[in-house]
Amino acid sequence: MRFSGKKVLLLGSGGLRIGQAGEFDYSGSQAIKALKEEGIHVVLANPNIATVQTDAHMADTLYLQPLNIEVITQIIKKEKPDGILLGFGGQTALNLGLALEKAGILAEHHVEVLGTQVRSIQQTEDRDLFKQALESIGIHTPRSICVTSVEAALAAAEEIGYPIMMRSGFSLGGLGSGKITNKGELTRRAKECFATVPQILIEEYLLGWKEFEYEIVRDADGNALTICNMENLDPMGIHTGESIVVAPAQTLSNRDHQHLRNMSIAIANHFTIVGECNIQFAVNPENGDYRVIEMNARLSRSSALASKATGYPLAFVAAKLGLGYLLHEIKNSVTQQTCAFFEPALDYVVVKIPRWDTHKLKAAERTIGTEMKSVGEVMSIGRSFPESLQKAVGMLNIGASCLSDYPHAIPDAKREIEFPTDRRLFALYQFFMSGGTVAEAQRLSNINFWFLSHIHAITEVEKRLAAEPLSPELLLHAKRMGFSDRAIGKLTKQSEEDVRMLRLSKQIVPYVKQIDTLAGEFAAQTNYLYLTYHAAEHDIEATPERPILVLGSGPYSIGSSVEFDWCAVNTSRSLRELGKKSILINSNPETVSTDYDESDRLYFEQLTLERVRDIADFEKAAGIIVSVGGQVANNLALPLAKTGYQLLGTSAQSIDNAEDREKFSALLNQLNIDQPAWQRVTSLENAKQFAEMIGYPVLIRPSYILSGSAMNVAYDERSLEQYLLEASLVSSEHPVVISKFILDAKELEVDGVADRGKIIIDAIAEHVENAGIHSGDATLVIPPQRLYLETIRKTKKITSQIVEALKITGPFNIQFIAKNNFIQVIECNLRASRSFPFVSKVTGYNFINIATRAMLGQHKPMIYETLELDYVAVKVPQFSYHRLKGANPVANVEMASTGEVACLGENLYEAYLRAWLATEQALPEKRILVSIADVHKAKLLPYLLQLEEQGWVFYSTSGTHAFLSKNGIGSYFVHKASEKSEPNIQTLIAQRKAELIINLPTANGINTLTDGYMIRRMAVDHHIPLITNLQIAQIMLQCLIDFKGKTPETVLSWQEYIQRHVPYQQSIRMIA
Repeated sequence: MRFSGKKVLLLGSGGLRIGQAGEFDYSGSQAIKALKEEGIHVVLANPNIATVQTDAHMADTLYLQPLNIEVITQIIKKEKPDGILLGFGGQTALNLGLALEKAGILAEHHVEVLGTQVRSIQQTEDRDLFKQALESIGIHTPRSICVTSVEAALAAAEEIGYPIMMRSGFSLGGLGSGKITNKGELTRRAKECFATVPQILIEEYLLGWKEFEYEIVRDADGNALTICNMENLDPMGIHTGESIVVAPAQTLSNRDHQHLRNMSIAIANHFTIVGECNIQFAVNPENGDYRVIEMNARLSRSSALASKATGYPLAFVAAKLGLGYLLHEIKNSVTQQTCAFFEPALDYVVVKIPRWDTHKLKAAERTIGTEMKSVGEVMSIGRSFPESLQKAVGMLNIGASCLSDYPHAIPDAKREIEFPTDRRLFALYQFFMSGGTVAEAQRLSNINFWFLSHIHAITEVEKRLAAEPLSPELLLHAKRMGFSDRAIGKLTKQSEEDVRMLRLSKQIVPYVKQIDTLAGEFAAQTNYLYLTYHAAEHDIEATPERPILVLGSGPYSIGSSVEFDWCAVNTSRSLRELGKKSILINSNPETVSTDYDESDRLYFEQLTLERVRDIADFEKAAGIIVSVGGQVANNLALPLAKTGYQLLGTSAQSIDNAEDREKFSALLNQLNIDQPAWQRVTSLENAKQFAEMIGYPVLIRPSYILSGSAMNVAYDERSLEQYLLEASLVSSEHPVVISKFILDAKELEVDGVADRGKIIIDAIAEHVENAGIHSGDATLVIPPQRLYLETIRKTKKITSQIVEALKITGPFNIQFIAKNNFIQVIECNLRASRSFPFVSKVTGYNFINIATRAMLGQHKPMIYETLELDYVAVKVPQFSYHRLKGANPVANVEMASTGEVACLGENLYEAYLRAWLATEQALPEKRILVSIADVHKAKLLPYLLQLEEQGWVFYSTSGTHAFLSKNGIGSYFVHKASEKSEPNIQTLIAQRKAELIINLPTANGINTLTDGYMIRRMAVDHHIPLITNLQIAQIMLQCLIDFKGKTPETVLSWQEYIQRHVPYQQSIRMIA
């Protein structure tokens, strides 16, 4: 029956984290478009301010609010929605929907669940119910026992026999799952799991079985079809989010495919799915036996991949099905020729490779398994597996343009094949290059022979390139096998440009092919494109009106996330608004920018010099915008300009003047603008001498990243030696920049847009934490709350000077440190920053829209007010430390967060408290563990005294306990973990007696594996909120004092805040 309501509540997924990333911005944005097409008023709840779906023109009403039952209940009471969608916000939305149903909120307020019903969701999420349901229809699952206690888990493992697989219910990205080989390991892991979930499944371990995934859509009448099947290159034991994935499946016989397809549809029918679901199968390669591993009755990461791989708009169709449409009633919006009731056909091969950043987090384990650790992924499209695989490697932004180009030697490749790490693919390649056989690799890895033989074949081509003259035939063969011009140049001892010129002279060029979901069966023109060397003609002609290329940001990583996708999408939309044809290049299937309808043409391609030039040449581009895709796109500015391409906005020379430390430093000196003292050093002795001269502490910044080594702060000569010698960082070939690190300084940054050296608009954001925390991990506040007016005035003046000197046109970001009104410039980026969505949505002015107009010379003069707001916005980082075993969970100069959320409030404390809750951290009720270094104790004392008056209970370690006692504050003493006496901090945390842990180490103690590290790690592993920064501790404790441990009562929409500052219709126009 068709939904007749007028208002629908859509639950988002919150901040990006490992296991739940930008794919839900894509699915939520598609759902909003589908609902609005029906004239439905959309209410969106999502605190992730960096997303496209939280733009003003998307949902009719937006709540940048925490996703918890208390807040959503308030929104339901206020908005009175007729329906709710639970399947477009990942596990967060699904679990929240189940909680609302269980609490009776949905029934009480007559809110209809659209799409798959709650009972079906419960059956698929509850491991035991799911197993029973499948067995009732004769479908096999792994032999398993569902348990709710550690004792029951141990008994189940004994019955099944080690090794076993442990899986947790109601969880995300394999959290809590893993292969367990003994009783002690199971006891430890089960305790960690039960801290966050009510049940776990102990099941047989399917060693060496292949893994396949099927995406299914089904309507309310029971019409169902499979959209895509995908095969994991890695065998069972590696989470699908950690595995290389290939679509369509390559090693599945037609008989087995039809069997799995029929089972998928039978399962969807049994659970009465309405919308989309995906099902994971394990298949025994020896005899074809199968097991159903799990099912997601919602849009997932795999759904986004399947949608982008096939061109089938899964999320859009799922939303329409939720409204009661039948499959044959929905038009295929990609082809405009067919209905949605068809199974896509693929005449190409898609490869997804995860992107990991474990090297950025000190002490984090690099091994991969059943729990997700990857922070992003890329998707490539080609006409053969080797071509597609090599293209995907070049998309990862890890310094490799293809497999042969990987810059790091792997000392024990054999071990990393057998015990997989994030470098397993490169280990395989190096193993084959050194003479290893496919049979040996198969024995070590259990990866299918078909995949290994193709990887081996790529190494054979590399050997030919190194040994033979580069004939046109060999060059074409190498390109069809996915080798980049750069790699071919290295192997044949010539430059990348020489290889390109040879290619073009022999008419060896990639051909443009379109994805039409039909494999050419029907005539259909689409704008969804890729390039391949396995062709002889283009599917399309160049865009008649010379278009503008917009470079996206590639895979999500620590430091580059959904905020840059927001920038790319808004640039493309702004170009359309200005009557220009836009072409977007990106490689990330999780993004909105890779939707078929966000640009005039979409190239799912590499963001490399070679590929951008190929596309620009074919399309005869009028210009290229490099300033909205983060550092990846910005790095192409100089090489593109040098090879004759027109950049829109700030010149490549100005970008280089800002990026090159020596050139920028000289510019600041010329302008009489202060900066921290710095020097480029080429030896440890140089470093010591300079550090001694300027005084410790000093910031160490390598000139390149070696095996993940990055910035560090040295507080004395010993730590300076440690950082430089252990990492072998400093040499004449690789100098290191040493700069003065300013203690107890405020950090602030200016985001802005300029036109030919004149500022059009800017916004100042204040960091809550003192300088020393990476800007991506800092808590940002707009408007500034604790800056002197003189500091703001000086900051604006310096910004104007720099903008004028660099002749900036377009977006920019400048970072400052301030101490006692003494302002120094840290760095300047002539591109959009990660805080552009934040400043745009908080002020009501779309900075990217303004920047696009400026870059096209179509800026309209206006007066923009960004300081005088009568509300406060706070942006806080979202960390994923609990996913990264061993990582030291403390913020410093190297970025570690995977996402962000932001909330608005009447004052700093209300906004911060909402943002804290929006990162899915619970508020403590009455019990706080405090373990702080001497230097911080007095600064927290006033807050602790007030909390004690309100009846709060404190636990403390020896030094802190003595300090509190001396100052009249009672606390329960606990021994440190290393002291092995009771009461012990380990027991306290394991029993969850502390509801908040404040551990403030000394600045030079954050990198050592101390008792403090053990406290922090245990807090994260047991999902207890943790604070490691003095300023954050002060602001949070003040929140607890002001709100007495309760959630703020009033819940306002974004529109209710913004219309106070910008008249609402104007804000819609500016943000849209």
